[in-house]
Amino acid sequence: MAQSTKLYPEYKDNRGWFLRGIKDGVPIGTGYFAVALALGISARNVGISALEGYLMSLGMHASAGEYAAIMLIGAGAGVLEMIITTVVINLRYFLMSCSLTQKLSPDLPFHHRFQLAMCVTDEIFGISSAVPGFLNPMYTYGAMCVAGAGWEGGTVVGILIGSVLPHRMLSALSVALYGMFLAIILPPARKSRFMAGLVVLSMAASAVMEYTPGLKAVSSGFRVIILTVLIAGIAAAVRPVNGSGDKAGEGSGEPGRKEEAA
Repeated sequence: MAQSTKLYPEYKDNRGWFLRGIKDGVPIGTGYFAVALALGISARNVGISALEGYLMSLGMHASAGEYAAIMLIGAGAGVLEMIITTVVINLRYFLMSCSLTQKLSPDLPFHHRFQLAMCVTDEIFGISSAVPGFLNPMYTYGAMCVAGAGWEGGTVVGILIGSVLPHRMLSALSVALYGMFLAIILPPARKSRFMAGLVVLSMAASAVMEYTPGLKAVSSGFRVIILTVLIAGIAAAVRPVNGSGDKAGEGSGEPGRKEEAA
């Protein structure tokens, strides 16, 4: 797939973007392995085999959704109930996918858009959204190769070793995910006061929903959806982007000028 070097000033070909994605995906894969390890132990406790756990993690890259599915399996729930529950819990990924489409070139073939949908996780979405200009899908594929291997491998190892590792060690390993989130949001926030303000606003709004009577009864998944739509809508109105995925007026000498794709 031909890409414009103007839109990709750092990497001129797909191979370069793919290798960059692998590099950025290593810390994500490490964090995923730690979290999936604990998930695998929970899966083993309800009778899920290593192969079944691997296939489940291969098809669903979402810790909350997969954990809910494991608990429902343990409780003997029906297939329809599991499908509805996991869809509701993972609704935020629909919003992330819609947002990520704004980073794609209008000329990008449909099969890339379809494949990118399977690569959308919180962390992969974060690093993909931070790419300047249009997103080269090879970058996301490279990151997902490493991150996905960590997620699926951690699940299998967790199932195989059972509960050998102490609970405190597993809890400590899970902190790696919080570190990854900080690593994703801090660099853009340091470069842009507007982005830093959105980060602070998001944290404050999340705290309000967590501790306000009535609002705190809303599930965590729906909180993410509500806050994402609200804050993203405000950001879009205040600081719209042009067709190349950059803020209007940035990266060119004229306000709102769109870069031309090759």
